[in-house]
Amino acid sequence: MKRAKIMEQLPNDLILEIFSRLPAKSVARFRTLSKQWAALLRSPDFAKLFLTSSSSRPRLLLGAERNGEWLFFSSLQPHNRYEKSSHLDYHTKFSGDVSRNNCSYASGLIYFPNMWFSKDASPVICNPVTGMYESLPDLMRYRKARGFLVIDPIDNKQKQFKVLSEAYPFSDQREHHKILTFGTGELSWRSDIISCPAYDRSLSEGIRINGFLYYLAQKVSEESSCVIVCFDVRSEEFKFIDADCFNDRLDDTTELVLVNYKGKLGGINWKCGQAGERRTIELCMWVLEDVEKHEWVDYVYTLPENEVLDSCDFSIAGVTVRDEVVLCMKYTCKPFYVFYFNPERNTLQSVEIQGFGANLEAFENRGRVYAFVNHAEDLGVNDAEQLKSSISKVKHLCGCCNRVAQPNYHY
Repeated sequence: MKRAKIMEQLPNDLILEIFSRLPAKSVARFRTLSKQWAALLRSPDFAKLFLTSSSSRPRLLLGAERNGEWLFFSSLQPHNRYEKSSHLDYHTKFSGDVSRNNCSYASGLIYFPNMWFSKDASPVICNPVTGMYESLPDLMRYRKARGFLVIDPIDNKQKQFKVLSEAYPFSDQREHHKILTFGTGELSWRSDIISCPAYDRSLSEGIRINGFLYYLAQKVSEESSCVIVCFDVRSEEFKFIDADCFNDRLDDTTELVLVNYKGKLGGINWKCGQAGERRTIELCMWVLEDVEKHEWVDYVYTLPENEVLDSCDFSIAGVTVRDEVVLCMKYTCKPFYVFYFNPERNTLQSVEIQGFGANLEAFENRGRVYAFVNHAEDLGVNDAEQLKSSISKVKHLCGCCNRVAQPNYHY
């Protein structure tokens, strides 16, 4: 009672500041304690303050995929170069033979083009932290088609999620793309107003920068030539950006990762070299300096020597808000490392990530790791009324006996 009276005597601004530093799950619990706190913690001002606070301490979201199941964890990204380890927080497990290919992340939500909860598959948007999800209408598309989750900021207080899905981009006789707007009531795919120049197929995951979605695509009938597809999220218009710089330097453009580097579109690829008996790692980075003139500037960095990185399989996860390139080990193991490379200082920081659990860390059970940088909790996403279903209530279909079974959440 004394604590409650003390809280009642505190000014609302101070109460909001205190709660803005808590995890979203804790905020949800405190909303149930009183009508006053519920009103304060559901206000637009608090949602904005919470997102600002969460963005100031971005996290690394890790999805470990094994046999069609995903387990989601997160840890704080390092705030200084002296941090050597970080512990994972476990969030949720999505099972039911989740498609491992082409998932798309945006503002705390993940889009899976295919997820089997029973005998039927459907596209799904889910919150990997809370376990809430919504199934979308089924969509006819070719097997390797990608889907991209994007954000359309309507104004300072409201934003919409859109899903851009390839249907048959290689054929002039069929519809190229379909779009679904999430959060407007009825969910339906549309394609009547979408016009995109012809290309053969997409080659990369997308990156969202200042209201535009960018992804790499292969030109029609030109296997060794590619372009950047630029999609304006608000106007829903497409255009191509020249990407011959990649064709000139890369044998395999499918290994290129598009990133947001200081607010500009960038592309990063890596290759191995040899210095005596030691393997060296070289990062090649291109930055689009002028969008209208299609002018790219390229940089080449040889990473500082690191015994673990020089001997493991890794992938490029992206670039942090501190302009550090993140390299992540591809498979769960013990020890498991994430590496942060600062191009301007030419420094490489190794951070040991702990907490996958003995099962995932065992070699025979290791999972493929997918990393999403700069993850911040957004109450506007966590509270989204569109995410009406909980993964904990789903009955999953066993792939061995084809019978319904409750999922096992122990990891």
